[in-house]
Amino acid sequence: MEIRPILSALMRSKVSMILIGLQVALTLAIVCNALFIIGQRVDQMNRPSGMNESDTFYFSSSGFGEGFNPAATIGEDLAVLRSMPGVAEATSTNSVPMSGGGWGTGLSLQPNQKTSTAGTTIYLVDDRALDTFGVNLVAGRNFKPEEMTTVNFGDELKPSVIIVTKALAEKLFPGENAIGKQVYMGEEPPTSTIVGIVEKTQQPWMESDEVENSTFVPVYMPFGNSTRYLVRAEPGRRDEVLKAVEQKMAETNTSRIIGKMRTMEETRQEAYAGDRAMAIILGVVIVALLGITALGIVGMASFWVAQRTRQIGTRRALGASRKNILRYFQTENFIITTLGLVVGAVLAYAFSLWMMQTYQSPRLPWYYVPVGFICLWALGQLAVLGPAMRASRVPPAVATRSV
Repeated sequence: MEIRPILSALMRSKVSMILIGLQVALTLAIVCNALFIIGQRVDQMNRPSGMNESDTFYFSSSGFGEGFNPAATIGEDLAVLRSMPGVAEATSTNSVPMSGGGWGTGLSLQPNQKTSTAGTTIYLVDDRALDTFGVNLVAGRNFKPEEMTTVNFGDELKPSVIIVTKALAEKLFPGENAIGKQVYMGEEPPTSTIVGIVEKTQQPWMESDEVENSTFVPVYMPFGNSTRYLVRAEPGRRDEVLKAVEQKMAETNTSRIIGKMRTMEETRQEAYAGDRAMAIILGVVIVALLGITALGIVGMASFWVAQRTRQIGTRRALGASRKNILRYFQTENFIITTLGLVVGAVLAYAFSLWMMQTYQSPRLPWYYVPVGFICLWALGQLAVLGPAMRASRVPPAVATRSV
């Protein structure tokens, strides 16, 4: 089939061709970048926290009354929790991953450093916390019971030993073994010695650039009259244990209020609610854009078929087959779509560059645009198929009819 007659026909309908081409261009640019953003959000939502989420829950205990002793209560509560049927392990902690609230500080390699070497979150825990969190100790050792200290709320932390995540250890001592190395948790001595490294434990803040930098500190610290407990149930018994713990804690000490029991799965859902909402919204936008583009192609092709009915009939009378007519409209659509996609490719990369400069977003991978090309080519051919088939069924007798 010759392209020249098709191009001549298109030149007589420049406005329609330009509008559809621009629609295809904008669709490609927006869809490629939107899909990339969705992929980023999905990857972020699937990031492992490093702990046993399916069997773990946590709650707070807030005491009241003059006779309430928070420091003594922590030991009593942990003894009760660890003795309960179905409880694999329990610990006290100031925070948990993905919870949105906690403590952060900087670790330095030299005293009085103006800028810390690495930022980290601080988990105040006991010697049985690693097993409770379900984290994987990849180097060094766990805390010893004699290394536990009790610190009043507001006092400066000066732990003699700490356990850090693998990411934090690499940040502090690139390419070196961090076990036995000393860091400063503050501006002045004493130093803290790294005695263990865990594979992964995320921070409470999902938007942090240092989300994998976490530090475990062997400290009991009541927050006024409040304490948070983390409990890991035996596999498959979390819900049963959760209800039993809530009842037992209320019974063992009536001078306090037990906060809402929260599972780590619920915490993950809430932590990534914004990412999930954005992915859904962008998904709806993509579907809507593709639908509008397809309808635009259908509308344009249908209008041109209606305008060219007698011309089609004439071509049929001169020997053109149905396949020739069908191929004509598909080729015409292919040309318009291709021109639009070329413009769209430039817009897609330009939009990605703007996102990089404005929001420090990663660069759009090169393969998104070629895949978008193929998908929109296919969409264009499917959209034009209906009107093209109607055109192919125009009988030759139409050419002999008077207007």
